Amino acid sequence: MRRPTHTEARSARAAAGFLLPFLALFLLCFIAPIGYALYESLLRVERTGALGLGGETKEVWAGLYNYTHALEDDRFTAGFGRVLLFGAVQIPVMIVLATGLALLLEAASARWVGFFRTAFFLPYGVPGVIASILWGFLYVPGISPLVEMAHSAGWDVDFLGRSTVLWSIANIVTWQFTGYNMLVLIAQLKSVPGELYEAARIDGARAWQIAWHIKLPLIRPALVLTTVFSIIGTLQLFAEPKVLKPLSNSIDSGYTPNLAAYNEAFTSNNQHIAAAEAVLLALVACVLSFSFLRLVGQREPRGSKGKGGTSR
Repeated sequence: MRRPTHTEARSARAAAGFLLPFLALFLLCFIAPIGYALYESLLRVERTGALGLGGETKEVWAGLYNYTHALEDDRFTAGFGRVLLFGAVQIPVMIVLATGLALLLEAASARWVGFFRTAFFLPYGVPGVIASILWGFLYVPGISPLVEMAHSAGWDVDFLGRSTVLWSIANIVTWQFTGYNMLVLIAQLKSVPGELYEAARIDGARAWQIAWHIKLPLIRPALVLTTVFSIIGTLQLFAEPKVLKPLSNSIDSGYTPNLAAYNEAFTSNNQHIAAAEAVLLALVACVLSFSFLRLVGQREPRGSKGKGGTSR
């Protein structure tokens, strides 16, 4: 077996030196929190004394007790169903809007394209808490101009009612993240060689045919990426319902899985159950994300792999 030369060994040490800081941060900021959450989810607090109110408290092994407790909690499981319904409606609407805006702005030749691109992206720069507060003023009856205009037109609108508050939250999320997804898609469109469009025009293709048969297939990787990020973000829904909770009686402490875990940890002081709920949330996010990736991978046209610009 050939021994590495001095130059090769030096290059390997240099590469390791560059990788070590990343690996240290990865272990500290990603692997360690996951491992600690798993460890906490397998423990429970045992209290001694009469009715468990006195004496000492200690952490003992609980096995899957916390997971069973979380899955038997109707509010927690209802929160999962709620965010799944939210994602099934909101994600397609947002991706379609982002794709439409990206195609329009990429194809436009007007002088104001840069302005509109910045304007559409600007809501993403607003933190979710601030965005929820801003929209909260537009949802509350008595101070909302939208509600007043609806009442003037004879419509009885309640944006914070039990049947509408979920879609009011969806409106906030769509307003905030459509511009971000649009920029991701535009970046993919800008990487497509212009010769493809020119050849299609010479062949007589119209604008909508170029968009449908050339642009959309070529930005497929970006569409998959934005959809996966949107799935994960939907399951992590927290800031919007948390901010709107004081304004609506329809939002309880378990309205979303993230909100339920937060309240278990910091309101009920059940950090072990909260850890179990966080682990379950992460597992569901992984399952849905990889299931979507597998689904779109199976639908990939034959022969597209290995061709530049048409596969991930």
